[in-house]
Amino acid sequence: MHVNGRPVEHEVDDRTLLVEFLRQHCALTGTHVGCDTSQCGACTVKLDGAAVKSCTVLACQADGGQVVTVEGLAREDRLHPVQEAFVQCHGLQCGFCTPGMIMAVEHFLSTCPSSLDDETIHQALEGNICRCTGYVNIIAAVRHAAAAMYPQAWGGNAARGAHA
Repeated sequence: MHVNGRPVEHEVDDRTLLVEFLRQHCALTGTHVGCDTSQCGACTVKLDGAAVKSCTVLACQADGGQVVTVEGLAREDRLHPVQEAFVQCHGLQCGFCTPGMIMAVEHFLSTCPSSLDDETIHQALEGNICRCTGYVNIIAAVRHAAAAMYPQAWGGNAARGAHA
């Protein structure tokens, strides 16, 4: 498979989860193991362009695929706009859910939703749990990132804050 644009090959047990493969064999520890039941979303990565919970995918299922982790979003020592938005808007507290949340938001915004009202954002983040923040700053980070990524479409509405 390719992980963050680089070819990676390791022989692993058939039962090895993608999250374990990324952490143990690729030394990419930004992808967190949270609940082991696919409830929290801390392990979210992109696999062939789709956001997936890597605790529910076997590494062998990603064979030949393209995997992007939170470490793979930054380009040329610059944070991705979603990563930057989480910093600017303080969209994290303990930080445990942050990598998965960032990956879910990046996938959500890459699909160019038709609106960024609170309900749409809540639905997009439905599979990711934050136990610390109350989501206010996370929602602000989504809007901030949307404005940065799509200034023509979201520059005005997205940047207004949590309530449209």
